Amino acid sequence: MLGYLSLLIGGAMLVTLPWSFALCGQTPTVEMVALRGMLKSIGVAAATGIGLLIAGRTSVGDSLLRKEALAVVGLGWILSGILGGLPYLLTPTYRIAGVPMSACDAIFESVSGFTTTGASVLTQLEIPEGYPNCEVAALRGQIAYVPRSVLFWRSFTHWLGGMGIIVLFVAILGQLGAGGKALMRREVPGPLTDSVRPRVRETALLMWSIYLGLSAVMAVVLMIQGMDLFESLCHTFGTLATGGFSTRNASVGAFQNGGLEFTIVVFMILAGMNFNLYYVLVRQSGDHSKHPLKDRLIAFFSDPELRTYLTIITVATAVLTFLLSFGNVYDNIGTSIRHACFNVVAVITTTGFGTEDFAVWPEFARAILLLLMFVGGCSGSTGGGVKVIRFIVLWKVLKLEAERAFRPNLVQPIRIAGNRLDDSVGRDVLVYFCLIGVIFATSWATLIALEPATQWQGETSAEKLIDCAGAVASTLNNIGPGLGICGPHGNYTAFSEASKLLLTLLMLLGRLELFAIIVLFTPGFWKVQ
Repeated sequence: MLGYLSLLIGGAMLVTLPWSFALCGQTPTVEMVALRGMLKSIGVAAATGIGLLIAGRTSVGDSLLRKEALAVVGLGWILSGILGGLPYLLTPTYRIAGVPMSACDAIFESVSGFTTTGASVLTQLEIPEGYPNCEVAALRGQIAYVPRSVLFWRSFTHWLGGMGIIVLFVAILGQLGAGGKALMRREVPGPLTDSVRPRVRETALLMWSIYLGLSAVMAVVLMIQGMDLFESLCHTFGTLATGGFSTRNASVGAFQNGGLEFTIVVFMILAGMNFNLYYVLVRQSGDHSKHPLKDRLIAFFSDPELRTYLTIITVATAVLTFLLSFGNVYDNIGTSIRHACFNVVAVITTTGFGTEDFAVWPEFARAILLLLMFVGGCSGSTGGGVKVIRFIVLWKVLKLEAERAFRPNLVQPIRIAGNRLDDSVGRDVLVYFCLIGVIFATSWATLIALEPATQWQGETSAEKLIDCAGAVASTLNNIGPGLGICGPHGNYTAFSEASKLLLTLLMLLGRLELFAIIVLFTPGFWKVQ
């Protein structure tokens, strides 16, 4: 299975090749060198896939059990991150001027793409205006140039990881039976697995069809609003996957276009919603007698997680608008609403696009955004974070336990949308919150210890604490921009190699919701029963 997955990653790189010729009139040599690097990357991925297929040929036909499914998902994402990092190493891609990408940088950027985190070590995505001899300077590393094919691959990894490379794997391969269902349960985010239906390949195909349809619509709308094909596709990938990689140094803010920002906000909200709800809208749409549109819309908007998700966005936007307006951050309330709404949606959906540097906003506004980092989108969405449904379940569990404090004999099940939840769901949610808290605290302390004091020279220790907390929160919740040096107008290039590896691990933990990665470090997991 890892062999087939490697071939899938290599095949996905083929879509980047045409973009190598996009700038032939300006920097043909750089783009042709990048083309050769992409071809080498495809060759390595293909060779890896063939080697793994040969090594595992005797297991063809064996059933896929729970442990194997966990191993395939966890190891598959790690392998995808390594193979996806090859284009950064084998092409003339520079992290900063004169400093090429290291293996650690490449894996960080690749995993950030696949996990839809959007954290980056690249400092210069555009050629500086008026720079002389761009072709020679780019080849010599005098400017931190990113070839067009690599830039496209960087965004395309978002799109692949958004709906899930394992879900795509199941949709394409198909003949997995119960094993396919086990794989999808490990990758589809959220504590409730009702989105994984008995006909697992049909579910995978339907989810990817919806995802592809939304992507096509958004790309067309962005082109109508003035983006070229390349940038519209890249920003579509970053939006629908809730990833946040942009083609501009200043992200979406570089366009200074309110219409574009509105379009991206709408599709970020759609991407942060449970894709199972879209199934409710499109199911048997041809049979109006059984499923009229009115009933399907009622079922769609009556979902408690969706209502809570939209309520959080509305309330947080209103509060931030008030803080930005009366804090004299912006001149008028219209501008305050525009930037408050965009950044609230970008953070809660874990997209991470930026229009403004919220790291310089009032402290209370930044605190709200930091809390929203942990909320995330809905279960079954492309968004990261803890997920709204877990907060709903947590609230119901705490409320029930508080009532049992004075009514110890109370027997009352927890219900979501009228459906009774197993007691195990409440327990799993509590365990998940505890693990998130432990991982956050441990990683925060470790990052502070790993980073040398010279990294924050001239700044206070409090700023170092906040910067490290923001980096951990943003990578663990797959958001991308954090606070301080890794804020919307910053990046992660200054962190040490060891810190980048830690943050890479946090991205994987957040995307796969902990256990598919944690079990790989559990000795008992590898024991043959």
